[in-house]
Amino acid sequence: MNNVAEIKHVIRTTPWAVAEIESLFALPFNDLIFRAQTVHREHFDPNEVQVSTLLSIKTGGCSEDCGYCSQSAHHETPVEREPLMKLDEVIAAAAKAKETGATRFCMGAAWRGPKQKDLLPVLEMVRAVKAMGLETCVTLGMLKEEQAAQLRDAGLDYYNHNLDTAPEFYGQVITTHTYQDRLDTLGRVRKAGIKVCSGGIIGMGESRTQRAALIAQLANLDPVPESVPINMLVQVEGTPMAESSQLDPLEFVRTVAVARITMPTSLVRLSAGRGEMADSVQALCFLAGANSIFYGEKLLTTGNPDTDSDQALFNKLGIRAMAA
Repeated sequence: MNNVAEIKHVIRTTPWAVAEIESLFALPFNDLIFRAQTVHREHFDPNEVQVSTLLSIKTGGCSEDCGYCSQSAHHETPVEREPLMKLDEVIAAAAKAKETGATRFCMGAAWRGPKQKDLLPVLEMVRAVKAMGLETCVTLGMLKEEQAAQLRDAGLDYYNHNLDTAPEFYGQVITTHTYQDRLDTLGRVRKAGIKVCSGGIIGMGESRTQRAALIAQLANLDPVPESVPINMLVQVEGTPMAESSQLDPLEFVRTVAVARITMPTSLVRLSAGRGEMADSVQALCFLAGANSIFYGEKLLTTGNPDTDSDQALFNKLGIRAMAA
């Protein structure tokens, strides 16, 4: 009898070891996808996808040196530095997102971390978007404890702060802050009672073992992130990673499947890089357990499929947007 079919999935209470996760990556592709889809169906409707929209509310000029990022002041990229958006502009963008089917509105600012004078207008944006009946999410860099509490009190639902990669590979991507800095911010978000959105970027030159180590870091957070974005590196001219070798799309699909197996109750978001993915690859990602996307033509500064393209893909696959 096929022992893959005999597996009964339960929520683990013991940490995932990197070697265990590597063994998942090494499964025959069909067995891995079957296992991931089985887990997915135990916790979610397999034909529903949560839809979010991401808006860059403050673009460029970031003091951090993240090697993949077009907004870093350390890199010569086409992205221009822009001031914080006005509240009415953000409200208009949120209204458009809701009209096109998004249930969560995410706002990102290119900061190491917000100063208090910067945070105050963002709190107003959170309140306004929340009042429109949308879930709210922000990504503002590193947070202090009192800032997390202010965001909670404004009605913030999710805070995004990605781990990006494995601890062992992190120094080859970022040098201006540490892995522990990221974990500390996630801890402050949790303490404030805000849901966590945290994932990583795949295809930056990391090994499969390092991809497994990233998944282990995320899956062993207690509690596990409610939302896990899996990004394919978008190679932006002027960044240190612009010439990185392209990752095999099936390895990306494997990463999505492993994330689903190890984080069975999380929304696994197919995030950056979709603009370069064929419909067939995206379909495999949904089969592997992805059940969230960013909807809209741009993710902060990089391209994304337009809403008509996404709706056409949903129609072909028989997928519907998840209700709020």
